[in-house]
Amino acid sequence: MSTDLGGDVGDVSSGKAADHHALVERVFEPELLEKFEIFSYRNAATILSESFPDHFSNLVQTLRNFEISEEMIRTPGGNKGPIAKYVDTLFDEADGWQESRIAADLHVRLMDAKKKDAVLDEYVREGFLDGHRIDFLNGRVALDLEWNSKDQTYDRDLYAFSAFYEAGAIDVGVLLTRGSSLDTDFFRSLGKVLKKDGSEGTEEVYKKFGASTTWMGKLLYRLDAGRNGGCPVLAIGITPNCVLE
Repeated sequence: MSTDLGGDVGDVSSGKAADHHALVERVFEPELLEKFEIFSYRNAATILSESFPDHFSNLVQTLRNFEISEEMIRTPGGNKGPIAKYVDTLFDEADGWQESRIAADLHVRLMDAKKKDAVLDEYVREGFLDGHRIDFLNGRVALDLEWNSKDQTYDRDLYAFSAFYEAGAIDVGVLLTRGSSLDTDFFRSLGKVLKKDGSEGTEEVYKKFGASTTWMGKLLYRLDAGRNGGCPVLAIGITPNCVLE
């Protein structure tokens, strides 16, 4: 793999704190493990497959059918690029997935330690949780996509997972992102970026995917550091085996 994509070595990881890969191998079929890079944290793979079998079946079928094209990668993204729009069609409201924002107030009571049920003070902190969004929420399962954003976006996503989890709104999060094997060498092989009219532009595709963008090594570094809090997270990386010419 080209190292150009990874940035500083200290900021990337291969998943040293992830669950043992045997756990992932028990849950996912070999074909999917060849098609995607999959890492489980805090037993996310087991929780998803055993506690949410319908969601898991939906995810597996989606991953089996998942295909993006070189043209989609080469096409400028703007506010929402072709790949994000494609994923929107895979996890839609018809199957129970929808974008969600969490909001909560905190009701605080200070109790007299010596007198049972005696309240010394009581107040509400309004907006204690607010603004944290998740791309796709279905029951107690959350899913986010990060294709080519600044890598700090992972911090926002993982903090959102943690906020939803600590509030008792979800039990597991899934993050779909670029795998490590979609590296600089792969993007160099795609040549030039396409213009909006489909004609070839002048900028090289690989320059769209810099050292500080979202890819698996940057995500695993954060998961190893525990930035997901207590929330179990399944990290799924898109590889060249998902890309059609």
